[in-house]
Amino acid sequence: MFWFPQSPMALKLFLFALLISLPTSLSSTASKGKEQKLKFNPYRYTFIDKASTFASSSSSSFSSNGRDSTYDYIVIGGGTAGCPLAATLSRNFSVLVLERGGVPFTNANVSFLRNFHIGLADVSASSASQAFVSTDGVYNARARVLGGGSCINAGFYSRADAAFVKRAGWDPKLVKESYPWVEREIVHQPKLTLWQKALRDSLLEVGVRPFNGFTYDHVSGTKIGGTIFDRFGRRHTAAELLAYANPQKLRVLIYATVQKIVFDTSGARPRVTGVIFKDENGNQHQALLSNRKGSEVILSSGAIGSPQMLMLSGIGPKRELKRLKIPLVLENEHVGKGMADNPMNTILVPSKQPIEQSLIQTVGITKMGVYVEASTGFGQSPESIHTHYGVMSDKNELFSTIPPKQRRPEAYIKRNKYQLHEAFNGSFILEKLAYPISRGHLSLLNTNVDDNPSVTFNYFKHPVDLQRCVEAIRLVSKVVTSKRFLNYTQCDKQNVHKMLSLSVKANINLRPKQVNDTKSMAQFCKDTVVTIWHYHGGCLVGKVVSPDRKVLGVNRLRVIDGSTFDESPGTNPQATVMMMGRYMGLKILRERLGNKAGV
Repeated sequence: MFWFPQSPMALKLFLFALLISLPTSLSSTASKGKEQKLKFNPYRYTFIDKASTFASSSSSSFSSNGRDSTYDYIVIGGGTAGCPLAATLSRNFSVLVLERGGVPFTNANVSFLRNFHIGLADVSASSASQAFVSTDGVYNARARVLGGGSCINAGFYSRADAAFVKRAGWDPKLVKESYPWVEREIVHQPKLTLWQKALRDSLLEVGVRPFNGFTYDHVSGTKIGGTIFDRFGRRHTAAELLAYANPQKLRVLIYATVQKIVFDTSGARPRVTGVIFKDENGNQHQALLSNRKGSEVILSSGAIGSPQMLMLSGIGPKRELKRLKIPLVLENEHVGKGMADNPMNTILVPSKQPIEQSLIQTVGITKMGVYVEASTGFGQSPESIHTHYGVMSDKNELFSTIPPKQRRPEAYIKRNKYQLHEAFNGSFILEKLAYPISRGHLSLLNTNVDDNPSVTFNYFKHPVDLQRCVEAIRLVSKVVTSKRFLNYTQCDKQNVHKMLSLSVKANINLRPKQVNDTKSMAQFCKDTVVTIWHYHGGCLVGKVVSPDRKVLGVNRLRVIDGSTFDESPGTNPQATVMMMGRYMGLKILRERLGNKAGV
């Protein structure tokens, strides 16, 4: 049975089913058999504590517990970049990581592939995933857990191409050394499912060549990429890269929400002295930087969190900070600007074959800058789902008159007795637009760091982006009607517009639908756009940070994460973001210590 998303939870399940393989039941995540038993080994991560164990210090002396003093580096965000960065820096210096979420190790919704959708559907304050809706009307999520986006994504692993490395101004040799450091610990080769094999063969049939086999490299043609899920369906995350750390020099605090960066503004340039954060009980603490030359606070809070934190700390557009009565430390109109997301559209494909679960394994990398992928296994039985109409539905009287931009995910809690099911057996072919020209912006709604800022991506605002999407939909149409694909699905060749119509009915965003959205591929692109979580920008190089990621105009502050990217690397950015954490850590150590760094 296929269920169209008319409920709050259904909306989330459906949207993210486009990227992942979903289980056949929404039943409890309680342990079921040996494979569900999750244990956290405290002896491997002795440096992880709750934020409330921190003793604030206003001087450089040790506190009563002997641990909380000043630090050489304070990393804000233990995410995809923050974990490898902190592990690397800790080899030579004292490092404090402040992560607003919990640990992923004992969270079944994070750790097991079949529970993936449940974690995304969880909108509680303790969820590893924090939902937000862009002003474009597209539902999205940001991570709130140690390990960051690697804990809530679809797990696909693919390196950046050489051209990206060159444009970034990185040392190619050091980049090549940094990727394997990540891969040895957490990356695996997927076991290819029949659906993924059918996609592989169909891509080759329609001309997406050559076949490059299994490779981490980003190369034109069709390939099989890596995954951070192992053969048992267990997720491995950036948090596990902390195993490389020196436990004597690293401290990781979970449920530590940084509220602002503290500056000394008495000199010619603002100088960072530390950060203020709150613990899980709401108590405030101050963590201080060491006075040693080279000590820094490093923002690794992602494309949403890092520009938000800069503005909350007084760095950003003067008018916006004044509006919220945030004391100005440094005016920079570029903070929060240049936001971009890689738009994705999907086509639902019916099949008479039983559908296996599969994450994204096969990818077609075209020369027109479009990537074609697939996910399978979305199917829910009526017995396993109890639904209610949500913010998406015109049957929800509470929201039917509210414009999409004003609808909030908090409203999803309203329940209704209705259920809606429709028979469907099949899966999804996805196309992602690389290098979008369209750009948006991020701005603060208030001064509460726990709240999402306002984010606009302006999907398809530039006509070139829209034209490339149309070309991509035509390519996907050829794939799903190819001989090899039809041999697998055992379905008759269908009219493309019929499949587009089926896809449009899957109401997967808050954008208004048009009467011609199945006849005009351009309209279909605009009406059915969703995210693939590859948003970036907000702290761009040359405008907010220097090439070595130091924040312009202040001392002792860097930003190391995807917010500094002008484009999303590879078919999936997580490999490069994790590599970046290792790479920048090595660069910092070598610049500061030379050969004495020993790395």
